[in-house]
Amino acid sequence: MDLPYLRYFIEVAEQGSFSRSAESLHISQPALSKAIKNMEEELGVVLFNRSTRHLQLTDDGDVFLRYARAMLAMSRDLQSSLNEGKQLKRGNISFGLPPVIGASLFPAIIADFRRTYPRVRLQLLEEGGKVVEQQIREAKLDLGAVVLPVDESLFDAFPLAKERLSLIVHADHPLARQRLVRLSELREEPFILFKEGFSLYDRVRDACIREGFEPDIVFESSQWDFIGEMVGAGLGVAFLPPTVAKKLVTENVSVIAETDPPIAWDLAIIWSRQHYLSHASRAWLQHIREWNEKTNRRKS
Repeated sequence: MDLPYLRYFIEVAEQGSFSRSAESLHISQPALSKAIKNMEEELGVVLFNRSTRHLQLTDDGDVFLRYARAMLAMSRDLQSSLNEGKQLKRGNISFGLPPVIGASLFPAIIADFRRTYPRVRLQLLEEGGKVVEQQIREAKLDLGAVVLPVDESLFDAFPLAKERLSLIVHADHPLARQRLVRLSELREEPFILFKEGFSLYDRVRDACIREGFEPDIVFESSQWDFIGEMVGAGLGVAFLPPTVAKKLVTENVSVIAETDPPIAWDLAIIWSRQHYLSHASRAWLQHIREWNEKTNRRKS
């Protein structure tokens, strides 16, 4: 049943007159009478007793009035909730990101977003890129930060940053004084990598294999700071994004920015091509875009 018909009915019930109601609703009296008659036919009941001087509700009409008022109230609440969603007075976002990405880029972005949209809840899942992609495919996450490339038939992507992985070594390592290290020079070195399932693991291992050797992976971790501590303890070498690597520089840890060949680290925000992206998620994506643009302008 159309909402305007409910409003017509309520107005007639409250006014007790077709003529006064028609004037109030700015429609003709015949049109209003026909609308009420159509409602009665659709419901299969008589809503008004028309035999008296003033219109009176029948028992069925009295019941219908209570429900009509409730339905209009629910409609107003629904519209209000939808408007709140569009204006982002509320909302929920599920966002996946690997720890190494979150540590380097996102705390400041999240804080700024929270100031702008304090009632939007941002739920974070810290997992490797492969898990993030899978959960977006399964609609368990709205968006995620991953390392490119991804399957473009499944995901839309917004490029976020282009970097090259940095090599970190113990400060006393013979390579620590070199400005450029060839990957082939690491053939005999023990490697400390992020766990298998993280994009960084595959990126480093694949680069070594292309140079003709399988890296000797002695430790794996999901925490970049722990990897830095193990390098500082002289347990091996590691590769990390430069924004993270520079946080680890101590008297025991050195960072070598250049390797030959370089290992690309291209970050992007991805979301599913198949699934709906909510108002809140779109606002989060736009916020990241704008933040990224401001950051790039400051660098240039």
